[in-house]
Amino acid sequence: MSVTKNPFAILLLALVLSGPMAGAAKKRDGAPEKSAGSNAGSSDASSTATGPAVLWRDPADISSRDLFYGPGGEKHAPHGAFTFVKEDLDGTNPKFVVVDQDGVKWKVKMGLEARPETVASRIAWAVGYYANEDFFVRDLDVHGMPRRLQRGQKLLDADGSVHNVRLKREEKSEKKIGNWQWRHDAFTGTRELNGLKVVMALINNWDLKDENNAIYQEGSQRIYMISDLGASFGSAGRTWPREKAKDNLDSYSHSKFIRNLTADTVDFQVPARPRWVYLVNPKEYLSRVHLERIGRVPRGDARWMGQLLARLSSRQIRDAFRASGYSPAEVEGFASVLEQRIAVLTDL
Repeated sequence: MSVTKNPFAILLLALVLSGPMAGAAKKRDGAPEKSAGSNAGSSDASSTATGPAVLWRDPADISSRDLFYGPGGEKHAPHGAFTFVKEDLDGTNPKFVVVDQDGVKWKVKMGLEARPETVASRIAWAVGYYANEDFFVRDLDVHGMPRRLQRGQKLLDADGSVHNVRLKREEKSEKKIGNWQWRHDAFTGTRELNGLKVVMALINNWDLKDENNAIYQEGSQRIYMISDLGASFGSAGRTWPREKAKDNLDSYSHSKFIRNLTADTVDFQVPARPRWVYLVNPKEYLSRVHLERIGRVPRGDARWMGQLLARLSSRQIRDAFRASGYSPAEVEGFASVLEQRIAVLTDL
């Protein structure tokens, strides 16, 4: 009998190999919670980190926030000539670093995540969460681009130009000091963290690994944020083919929003467990199964975030998609689903 053709054999293999992982998860479950504002809460934060931990700020000006330019504003939008610095091999998406004529560094992300990440950063920022200064650029000419890249070569034109990319501004004052964990961090159990979970469910960002969460030292504060929002606006979980998992209107509009609802809690479908095909990598599969619990939040906290989101105008929401390279039909399609979900949250 072929193991690769029998899902039950694959599942048995997964359970056998998951023994050490399950033990590790149990050990983490028993760890004490950390209080907000403490120096704890990071899996690898620098011991020199100082200052209060900040995840969310009250967006008093939410109705006037510019979702076309996002947290960076028009003044920080990329412009002028760009020069290649180096290729970035972190993560799974092809990226490289450029510097503009003013000496500002930008991280360029190519591929499927460029558009949805630009939108997602604006939605998160609009309701008070910290987000990267992301901009979508349809056509980017880069001086000094190498003839070959280790990743993303097929996305590179012969003249060194790239298309449909996301540029993330990298401030000199920012210093990444570690990563924070969804289950045990400085904000565990707070309305602010639960609200962030709601936003992730709203946009179908299913890739909620701890390594995608970053802590930055900015002045006297430690800023907590999600540093990778690219797996958004597609299916509710990792799926195949990968084109359905991110930046896919059909997947997004047909995906389930809420898995279960009680008098006290909301179980969102995001992050959903991966499809069975991913059992060929048991460690990866089980690590994502354990992420499902992130989608459970108190009903009152979900309604609170819905009320904040409801303060965004129809134009603001559509501006976020317009700024990210979507066609008029796509803008309307994605924005309509987003607004329908916001209405569900406010009715909880």
